[in-house]
Amino acid sequence: MIQSEAQQLKSLGLAVINTELDAISALCDRVDESFVSACQHLLQCEGRIVVIGMGKSGHIAGKIAATLASTGSPAFFVHPGEASHGDLGMITNKDVVLALSNSGETGEILTILPLIKRLGIPLIAMTGKPHSTLALSAHAHLDVSAKKEACPLGLAPTSSTTVALVMGDAVAIALLEARGFTAEDFARSHPGGNLGRRLLLHVSDIMHTGNNIPKIDHNALISDALIEMTNKGLGMTAVMDQDKIKGIFTDGDLRRVLAQTVDVHTTTITDFMTVDCVVGTASMLAAEVLELMQRHKINALLIIDESENLVGAINMHDLLRAGVV
Repeated sequence: MIQSEAQQLKSLGLAVINTELDAISALCDRVDESFVSACQHLLQCEGRIVVIGMGKSGHIAGKIAATLASTGSPAFFVHPGEASHGDLGMITNKDVVLALSNSGETGEILTILPLIKRLGIPLIAMTGKPHSTLALSAHAHLDVSAKKEACPLGLAPTSSTTVALVMGDAVAIALLEARGFTAEDFARSHPGGNLGRRLLLHVSDIMHTGNNIPKIDHNALISDALIEMTNKGLGMTAVMDQDKIKGIFTDGDLRRVLAQTVDVHTTTITDFMTVDCVVGTASMLAAEVLELMQRHKINALLIIDESENLVGAINMHDLLRAGVV
């Protein structure tokens, strides 16, 4: 590709981005009383938010519905063409309808307006034509008009769909804040995702407990510690004085032993264990334990309860298997 062609493609791409940026910037003045009214209707919804749209507006409507649902506002998408052939039964008298149409004159949506009115539920319209049939029929109208499509032919929905998507995000996040929706609430609706694992998984869910906890008496020899570490496979062992933790012996401590050519069969563990070791609690999030281990540059951790009794053990491999790392 010659240089002039490459430069032309870059210029075309930048022109699209700048056109859409201008369209998005124009939205700032439209976060007005109509926006507040729309949000209030949605906040008062006792059922679900039913989002409808045709064509490209339908794709945007589907994404808005998904964003609403994942941020604390139960919502789903209904295809308006299917609605008049039975799917309208999915809408109840406790719902709110959010309808997207750039022209505000989409036939499939206008066809079901009388049925929505008969249900007596709020209708929120998102159009590019404030004086369109759909806009004038709505309880609240969100103006998502775009002066210019990024498409040079002015035909393909580009700026108009971007503006609608941004307005949908503005509504969803405004509702999120108004509801006091938290990161943990978000994680509950995304349990399979990385955020869900980081915010919902506790140490108690993945730690080794009972006989699987590596531990030896403080009078034991280093050779005893090696056998326990080998059997339990966590790269460390707790050193106990009855029920209390006296210290920890890790792979790092073992390297110090080997560097000094110590006789592991005659040397007691207390000579080389780490005292005042870092510990975690079973109630901590797995993500918190990961941060603790990274901060102290350790690969394994003993877990205690409120009375400082040893109740578990965990290492970096456990966090990796759980998908926290």
